[in-house]
Amino acid sequence: MSETPPNLPSKPWFVYLVRAANGSLYCGVSDDPQRRFIKHQKGQGARYFKTSPAQALVYVEQWPDKAEALRQERLVKKLRKSAKEALVAAYGGCPAAPEVSPCDA
Repeated sequence: MSETPPNLPSKPWFVYLVRAANGSLYCGVSDDPQRRFIKHQKGQGARYFKTSPAQALVYVEQWPDKAEALRQERLVKKLRKSAKEALVAAYGGCPAAPEVSPCDA
């Protein structure tokens, strides 16, 4: 039984975007995006950053559980770079509520 009992809230998960040194955006999920970003900066956790180091955590969006975050990650990864850049530009530094996600459009 790995499900969370109905009376206990599950821990939030986050979809995040990291800007690499070459200007590209990396999308991932984590229960602690700041800790994960620090790992990316050290070149750990994703081969993506071996060739172009992680520069900045530029977007974070909160979701109620891991399954929801993974669904959103798939949607974000399908976006064109211009749409991802729009997410970054609109990001105000606070995790967005899932109900107002720009990816739901």
